[in-house]
Amino acid sequence: MSDLAPEAEPLRLDIADDKDVVRVRQAVRVAAVAAKLPLVDQTKLVTAASELARNTLIHGGGGHAIVVAVHNGRRAGVRAEFADTGPGIADLGLAFTDGYTTGSGLGLGLSGSRRLVDEFEIDTSPGAGTRIAVTKWAR
Repeated sequence: MSDLAPEAEPLRLDIADDKDVVRVRQAVRVAAVAAKLPLVDQTKLVTAASELARNTLIHGGGGHAIVVAVHNGRRAGVRAEFADTGPGIADLGLAFTDGYTTGSGLGLGLSGSRRLVDEFEIDTSPGAGTRIAVTKWAR
């Protein structure tokens, strides 16, 4: 994990339905603008957050997101963490394979999200849920 100092109070958002996914996406966009991320990086972070929030809902049965502005001493950024108490991910290697899907999607969720952000952390185990944290830094 990075040596992050929170810039503001973390915002906790429950994820229980599609409207909550939209709220997470909006909160991440607001935080990205406040951190002065360039538009392209804002879009990358919002896209990753949207995918991870949707995965939290669909595959994890719901959970929550925590969005916080962070600073590492040199630059500002946004960290978004997604957590659920669902079934977890049995095979991470397979889950990160482009094209692999457990649903009807394109199979780019985890691998695509990881490519869109600067830092990606995952903690999961079968039966114990999943926690994913992503960070995007201002350039």
